Amino acid sequence: MYELTGEGKRYLKHGLPEKRLIELIKERNGISMKDASGVLGNEFSIALQWCKKYKCIEVSHGNLILIEDKIRGIDEQTESMKDLAAGKELPEDVLQILIQRKLAEKKGEGIVERAERFAGKEIINLNTDIIKTGVWKKTRLKPYNVEAAGKTLHIGKRQPYNRFLQEARRKLVEMGFQEMTGPTIETEFWNFDALFQPQNHPSRDWTQTYSLKSTKEGSLPEKSIVERVKAAHENGGNTGSTGWQYKWDPRKAAQLMPRAHGTAVSARTMANKPDIPGKYFAILRCYRPDVIDATHGSEFNQTEGIVIDESLNFRALLGLLKEFAIEFAGTEKIKFMPDYYPFTEPSVQLSAKHPQLGWVEFGGAGIFREELTKPLGIDVPVIAWGLGIDRLAMFKLGINDIRDMFSQNLDWLRKQVIV
Repeated sequence: MYELTGEGKRYLKHGLPEKRLIELIKERNGISMKDASGVLGNEFSIALQWCKKYKCIEVSHGNLILIEDKIRGIDEQTESMKDLAAGKELPEDVLQILIQRKLAEKKGEGIVERAERFAGKEIINLNTDIIKTGVWKKTRLKPYNVEAAGKTLHIGKRQPYNRFLQEARRKLVEMGFQEMTGPTIETEFWNFDALFQPQNHPSRDWTQTYSLKSTKEGSLPEKSIVERVKAAHENGGNTGSTGWQYKWDPRKAAQLMPRAHGTAVSARTMANKPDIPGKYFAILRCYRPDVIDATHGSEFNQTEGIVIDESLNFRALLGLLKEFAIEFAGTEKIKFMPDYYPFTEPSVQLSAKHPQLGWVEFGGAGIFREELTKPLGIDVPVIAWGLGIDRLAMFKLGINDIRDMFSQNLDWLRKQVIV
């Protein structure tokens, strides 16, 4: 059974808002919206809405003009409210209109009856019925246990690896490094040629690097740099080296490819008149067709860095690498091993002992060869490194598989501590 709401009873007594608006317009032979709103108050918007629905008025320059004063729908709703007040049942479609207008509701307990159900009982929460009726005076509020375990809240936070990268970037800046940037799609010139890697080197083979499906050529740098790099490859140029003794091809150097390592950005930086002394770093996405396993991915982040200074030596590089292992990976179990890279001499590999995986290579480092630095305009020592920052994060985050850093496992993500 349904009955009129308080609003429905008021409309039945005084008339529907739209009916009163029509009568007001008739009485004054037109009225401004401002004046009508002043008369009807909060019910003006309701009246205007329904009159527009019935298309019985129009608005012109802020004034309301009556088009039709005999509206069947208004009379039907008024009669329906009378019938409902008299206890009669209404057709479903008519009843739904009154319900939607909140003029009718199901019969039920009143506020007093609802509140009295709690009298003399212990309650946990107060509601408006209990407060308004004063029944709260007849109830007992359950004591609040401040020692009870609260509900676990899984608050929003940064993805752990993303947070690690941000922290690493912040620490490097605090150590006085300037950040380097460069394009993801790079020319072979900066990926390899500027790094004194010959054009027939195995690392430039399709098994070691990605290439673009539609091979395109990029732009080479200014002619003087290109000529010096060419000379370094062919005969050593002014470096005192004999070079690689082959015919260097500028068209191959101009081929575009996804960046294979961050050292390409270091080369760009050195060719762009860097500060001397100067310290530079980059955290970059790199791409190589590696076999994916616990410590390898076909795309990965690399932290690349160079320090340019007259007084640098190999021992300074080893000290810096050790500091990185402690500061970023949180491990002191490291070892250095001799290694070979075409663009550094001497060269070293940095590894650290993982509690589950054993010795894991972090990356390589060394002192840039003069065949690299001199063609780019640098005549002082440059120490350089390229570390797999994904692997550093494995140690810091306590991960045994590099792929887990990109996991969507909510349980693991929620357990990660915010630092």
